[in-house]
Amino acid sequence: MTKIRRDEIESFGKLDFLASQAVEGFLTGLHKSPYHGFSVEFAEHRQYNTGESSRHVDWKLYGRTDKLFTKRYEEETNLRCQILIDHSSSMYFPEGSEKRSKINFSIHAAATLVNLLKRQRDAYGLTVYSDKVETHLPPRSSSVAQNAVYTELEKLLHEEPTNSVTDTVSTLHQVAERIHKRSLVVLFSDMLDTSEEKEEQAFRALQHLKFNKHEVILFHVLDPSSEVEFDYSNRPHTFVDLETGEKVKLNPKQIQAEYKERMEAFLKRLKVKCAQFKIDLIEADINKGFDQVLLAYLIKRSRMY
Repeated sequence: MTKIRRDEIESFGKLDFLASQAVEGFLTGLHKSPYHGFSVEFAEHRQYNTGESSRHVDWKLYGRTDKLFTKRYEEETNLRCQILIDHSSSMYFPEGSEKRSKINFSIHAAATLVNLLKRQRDAYGLTVYSDKVETHLPPRSSSVAQNAVYTELEKLLHEEPTNSVTDTVSTLHQVAERIHKRSLVVLFSDMLDTSEEKEEQAFRALQHLKFNKHEVILFHVLDPSSEVEFDYSNRPHTFVDLETGEKVKLNPKQIQAEYKERMEAFLKRLKVKCAQFKIDLIEADINKGFDQVLLAYLIKRSRMY
């Protein structure tokens, strides 16, 4: 599959254009990959079913492909998707111009996903939260809705970080109650919190979504080298808690083994709980392209419909 280089597409300009370029590159690569079974004809067509009216059959497409497809229209939305972005301070890690932050990755990944959803005539909404819900746009499938989502993402992209904590639990419960039709809920979050008790509360909130018949994809957004491997140079570093501002100075090599052990235990708990609740868990590496997000979505969609 053709890989999408983030530094190349992000250098062009506006978010909607970047998203379109990323999706075009992904779909081109999809035809050359082992996943070529996913069709891009879903953007404007659906397969003709024997016995239905031939009024809307696309005969030009039939001439090119020797397959019968009928034209799809705006009201033929198959899927409703609510995209959630964790906007807490920890998502602004790593800081600095040479590295991409988790929030930057999440915003651009969400934009590419919206572009693909729009092509499929699916409905999409956006929820941005930190310690409270900051933005909530319910799922729509129109161009107006797309512009509204991109406007909010653009605003988020240029916001300066503040010392804000995460309240994923409350947000997930709110979203579960606000969405009245079966939907796909896509969450971009580092899932970092302060205690195992809050982890359990977050899992119960995810279970609330499943209880309400929603499907869930959790994109666990991390910078593996620093947050999982704790790979820092062998010298004293000052580490700052982005949510509380607390600082601690230490040599990372002295605690690397213990840190990795605790992080691996956390990741294992996350995997076990997601498997238990039948939630798709995708480890999203912020240093890689957005194809990891788009492919996970297409696989999930193919299982739902």
